[in-house]
Amino acid sequence: MTEQDQSQDAALAFRDTGVADPEPEVATDDALIEAPPSRSPEELQSALEALLMIADEPVSETTLAAALNTPTGAVADALAELVKFYDETGRGFELRSVAGGWRYYTRDQHAELLGSYVLQGQQAKLSQAALETLAVIAYMQPVSRSRVSAVRGVSVDGVMRTLLTRELIAEIGSEDSGATLFSTTDYFLERMGLQSLDDLPELAPYLPEATDLEAELGQLAVVPDPEQQADADPELPPDVAAETSTDADSASGPESTDSLAGAEQVEGPFSAEVADEQSAHSADDDAVGRTDDDGAPEPVDEDPGSEQGLR
Repeated sequence: MTEQDQSQDAALAFRDTGVADPEPEVATDDALIEAPPSRSPEELQSALEALLMIADEPVSETTLAAALNTPTGAVADALAELVKFYDETGRGFELRSVAGGWRYYTRDQHAELLGSYVLQGQQAKLSQAALETLAVIAYMQPVSRSRVSAVRGVSVDGVMRTLLTRELIAEIGSEDSGATLFSTTDYFLERMGLQSLDDLPELAPYLPEATDLEAELGQLAVVPDPEQQADADPELPPDVAAETSTDADSASGPESTDSLAGAEQVEGPFSAEVADEQSAHSADDDAVGRTDDDGAPEPVDEDPGSEQGLR
């Protein structure tokens, strides 16, 4: 018996035992994606609509192809047909490709209607400080909190917490110094309508000219002369004038008090001398007008406080 006959007999014996043939290996995801399509284009579009309707974040074409066991090329064609169909029929929603995936969005012309219905007066916009901080992180990522604060010139702790809460930024690691690094998230790309960070607008058109920047820095470096500033603006503000007046009063106060005290000291004795002199003149006038019984003037005693005594 030849070897061929022996192998045939072994195969017949293995079949007669009733043992099933070994199961084929399970195909990998790549094999499933490259498998021939098992749905018609209409069925594929309907299945894609169902999957994307429940998606809470953009879904990539690879993920959709694996879920539908359909080649990625067929999925991409079906998505393009859906986009075209929604645009031609003027639906209130559209299918967008953002952040490396696909998701349904309402159209821009209905933003005001949806805002008044969903938000109900609530403020959902970011503040100016949050927008500036988010822009710094987007263009400089990965970046630390201290670096962002240095660029903006103010503390950004509260704003960073807000951006973290809204999942616009996330922690991605730390520097050698231990400082935490931050970067934007896929949700940021989704909200901005960007495919990747490469789609961010260029900063060059928004930067000031070199001459304007040099002029501004030159103005900041000039220290104004106090005398020239006083000549240019002779009228002082009310608060400065009041402060100056108060300083002048406090400086001249003791001298004025001493001068008044000295005047009182000089005025006191002088007034007494004038009063004594007037009394002496009055006494002389009375003496001239009086006579004794013989008609001779009555002698008058010399007053020590008279004018001669004072002199």
